[in-house]
Amino acid sequence: MGQEKLMSRKKPSFPVSRKLETFLDQYNRKTEIPILYEDLLRFAGSIVVYDDDGNDTLWVRVYYTDAERNEIDLNLKKVYSILHSDGTDRIFQYLNVDAVDYCTFGNSKPFRIRIRNILNDNFIYFYVKRADASRIYGLELEHMLSPYNLNYLVYKDTLIEEHISGIPGDIFINKMLPNCTDTQKSQLAKEFVKFNERCMIQLLGDMRSYNYVIIPIHDFDHVVFRIRAIDFDQQCYEGKLKVYRPQFFKENQKMVALVQSKLLSDSVEQYKVEERSIIAKRIISANKRIKRLINAAKADKISSPENVERLKMEIFAFTKDIEFKKCRNMGQILNLTLDFVRRNYENVSMRQIIEKKIQVK
Repeated sequence: MGQEKLMSRKKPSFPVSRKLETFLDQYNRKTEIPILYEDLLRFAGSIVVYDDDGNDTLWVRVYYTDAERNEIDLNLKKVYSILHSDGTDRIFQYLNVDAVDYCTFGNSKPFRIRIRNILNDNFIYFYVKRADASRIYGLELEHMLSPYNLNYLVYKDTLIEEHISGIPGDIFINKMLPNCTDTQKSQLAKEFVKFNERCMIQLLGDMRSYNYVIIPIHDFDHVVFRIRAIDFDQQCYEGKLKVYRPQFFKENQKMVALVQSKLLSDSVEQYKVEERSIIAKRIISANKRIKRLINAAKADKISSPENVERLKMEIFAFTKDIEFKKCRNMGQILNLTLDFVRRNYENVSMRQIIEKKIQVK
């Protein structure tokens, strides 16, 4: 199915509500920073950024007047210190702002900042974006429910995100996947099944191959791969359940084919159960924090009534849980989805306990 039919053409940006802002403040995500997204829009000009093969990356490198540049560089170093260090200026003398890039592609139109340590030439990226409520919900859910922690800050209408390292999925699939061993392909298939399940449970949409990265990890004498989302713009917005399942995007067809060729149906089901179980455990362990985030989402508007109506009915058809029909917004759908996963895990665990007691008797 083509992406034009699967997804809406453009998702609007949603403001940060007072309840969400309170949550961010409570968990140290809300921090005053010296530069806002709008300040970076005052660039004087730009040049196209090409990759090593001469292809347009859809990023442009922007530059500022001399009067603007000194202040912007200083403030970006301050943001780096707040995000990655103790917030003081003692490291500024070792930092250089190598580049400020701007992406006109997609909804968020982010700025990508490259900071280099002049003592050893190590560099790191971070992103400056417009604060979008649905994106923030996605970041926070990924932080709590996935295997990965996320570092981000929100101040007024500006969102600062750390860079997530890895090989972009589309590049990996086209250039590196053909050279993987059979064992590596089987392991990648397993990871894609788990990633697919995790996105669906979190209601994280639009995981086309360029919206996630593949991370090779050396483990003893072999390499294993992990798949990690890098774009959270489509959290709890679309009305079609397929949007939250990466397997249905044409950009992921080679990964789906990998699953079909390398895994038996029983193995696929096993990996789905494993992922649901570990997410259920995270829901239970982060209970208070998740409840506070969900309470903010239930009082928020992060989608259209039409999308809410369609998604709740599609999830009802998928789960047969009548409670989904009663949902009035995306926050309520998300709450029920996570609760459905938790309840199923607890019910299975309880049955196992009862069966063991019966066997003992």
